[in-house]
Amino acid sequence: MLTWTAVSLLTVPVTLAQVGTFALLTALAVAQTEVSRRLERQRRILSNGPYISMTSVWLLPAGLLLPAQLVATLGCVLYVYLAFRSWSGTRPGEFHRVAANATTMILSAFTAGVVGHLTLGSGVATVTLAALAFFTVNTALTGLGLYLADPKNATPVSCLGNMDDNLLELSTLCVGALLVMVLNEEPLLSGLVILPLYVLQRSVLIKRLEELATTDQKTQLLNATTWQDGAQREISRAERENGSFGAMMIDLDHFKRINDTYGHLAGDDVLKAVAAVVKQETRAHDLVGRFGGEEFVALLPATSKEDAIVTAERIRQRVSELVISTTTNEGEAVDIVRQTASIGVAAYPLDGASIEEVMASADAAVYAAKHGGRNRVVGSVAIPAMAAA
Repeated sequence: MLTWTAVSLLTVPVTLAQVGTFALLTALAVAQTEVSRRLERQRRILSNGPYISMTSVWLLPAGLLLPAQLVATLGCVLYVYLAFRSWSGTRPGEFHRVAANATTMILSAFTAGVVGHLTLGSGVATVTLAALAFFTVNTALTGLGLYLADPKNATPVSCLGNMDDNLLELSTLCVGALLVMVLNEEPLLSGLVILPLYVLQRSVLIKRLEELATTDQKTQLLNATTWQDGAQREISRAERENGSFGAMMIDLDHFKRINDTYGHLAGDDVLKAVAAVVKQETRAHDLVGRFGGEEFVALLPATSKEDAIVTAERIRQRVSELVISTTTNEGEAVDIVRQTASIGVAAYPLDGASIEEVMASADAAVYAAKHGGRNRVVGSVAIPAMAAA
């Protein structure tokens, strides 16, 4: 980035019009940062993956309309201002992170500028191609940086973001693309972009707060309250349509030993691994949640008890095969194996007329599975036989 900037500084002259565009973009970026400062800070604190800032709105137009030295200056000014005004005191505000983010965005803007130069125009096709180039380079460099920061725990989502993250970045690039056209035709109208950006940031923050309110943060499954609300809606639907559903309660065997032997951080890794298995072995529209401690629940709409037992058996088998790499409280690496689960299965309306009755039957089936030796699946109809044994 520094080399590219230096070469441009020595070979590319800066016009007065370009200085004016640079000043306008800088003023707009600073104004937007001030207007949304608190929103930006909250989004940064609550982010649990790649963080999508709004800087591409300003750097895409800069890449297309300004020489590299002014693009780099704008990027540095913007990120330093963000670091001190919006991110100060948060971990993502550390110097090396700010420098890495600024460098990535500036290089992305440089690439957009190259596309604009090669296509010799400023029309819709050029701006669209430049935006796609910006997105591609930014995604690749950000993903590489996040991977190198923690290769052991890196996943595609943790490095590249989920669909919502990428759609948000594309949305900001769309605003930036429109801003290019406005700056070319009516520069004074560019100030109108600040309010839509504020609303966009606010809507993203609200969505994140909703996720935090409904999700168990250790496992990313539904929390108990949200699961219960969803289960009530499902039983109302089943009543209206004379339908049915299967339900299961999953209880990890001897989980306390994990916490006592390896520590609570290792226990958290076990919970995350089991939650991932349960999520993978159920359907997208199934309700999967953590009920607290080492208990998980799943409601499978339009599923018979027999089919729910088949699903539960798959979950039990996969949990028993897990190899969970973690560390003890002392930092010693350890692999936890042979973790097992006891699973109770019940169904509506066979085992109850309310969600409380159905889950009570599933809970009794879990007790029967524990009583029968653990690491097994028990349907509620088998409880009397199990108890007698």
